Amino acid sequence: MFPKNTWYVACTPDEIDVKPLGRTICNERIAFYRVAANEVAAVEDFCPHRGAPLSLGYVSEGKLVCGYHGLEMGCNGKTVAMPGQRVGGFPAIKSYPVQERYGFIWVWPGDAALADPALIPHMAWYDNPEWAYGGGLYHVKADYRLMVDNLMDLTHETYVHSTSIGQKEIDETPCKTVVEGDTVITSRYMENIMAPPFWKMALRANHLADDVPVDRWQICRFTPPSHVIIEVGVAHAGHGGYNAPKEHKVYSQVIDFITPETDTSMHYFWGMARQFNPQDKALTAQIREGQGKIFAEDLEMLERQQANLLTWPQRGLLKLNIDTGGVQSRRVIDRVIAAESQVSP
Repeated sequence: MFPKNTWYVACTPDEIDVKPLGRTICNERIAFYRVAANEVAAVEDFCPHRGAPLSLGYVSEGKLVCGYHGLEMGCNGKTVAMPGQRVGGFPAIKSYPVQERYGFIWVWPGDAALADPALIPHMAWYDNPEWAYGGGLYHVKADYRLMVDNLMDLTHETYVHSTSIGQKEIDETPCKTVVEGDTVITSRYMENIMAPPFWKMALRANHLADDVPVDRWQICRFTPPSHVIIEVGVAHAGHGGYNAPKEHKVYSQVIDFITPETDTSMHYFWGMARQFNPQDKALTAQIREGQGKIFAEDLEMLERQQANLLTWPQRGLLKLNIDTGGVQSRRVIDRVIAAESQVSP
């Protein structure tokens, strides 16, 4: 169902600042917490004493203490102590490689020996004064690959997001999909059109006229296991479109980190990094709220789609040219999973 020898976003740092967090990732229940020196640790969410969730416990002197009988667990999965008991011989539970980077906690659910922090995708916008970022998290009851399909085919914007970012020109403009190794890129460039409501707001926020024709672009990049980064923006027509100078455009990256929970559910970390008027915190909050509403419109569609697929698993689905980005992304996922299975013991 999903690659495991890879990095997934597990949570945001604030989710584990006060107490441990239990979260299921790739069908594995994991407890995340902070140890000494404010570092992050992750172990199976399973106390070897009676099977209680360790995430219901607390952290004391860098050790995760089970909230049921006080068993103390080290970040390497070995039992450290328990009041009045000998527990040194308990078998270790699984521990997971974790990294805190770019404002997220990343976890490697597969073979720990293969975990390389250099494989975490670079986020040029993070901690960069020329950029501003705002985002959130949704829990979605659907196969994570349905979200990949959704994000690699933006023609649905015309219908699902008709009051914000959708417009008929999306349907009328053909898109192009190319595959470069494990990266799938679907792009669409719309010229000399009027901006939809969301982009009118963005133009005004960058002190640009919102009632003149613009060039609009959407460039979706999928990389395994399930990351989709979308370059989006508009520029006043006649200034070079995507390549227009900053003073004539608004440019952003839509950040989509899709982390499988189970075969039919996911954690969807979404956000927007923008490269215009980055110091305006009120604008960041406004865009985050607007983007949250846009993505919320996808959730009902995807969850009902998943319900239909489970009800009629034998029914085939049509594949059209607009589905190419999603189809190619699934092929990459399948190829990565197949490669993992060949090296597994």
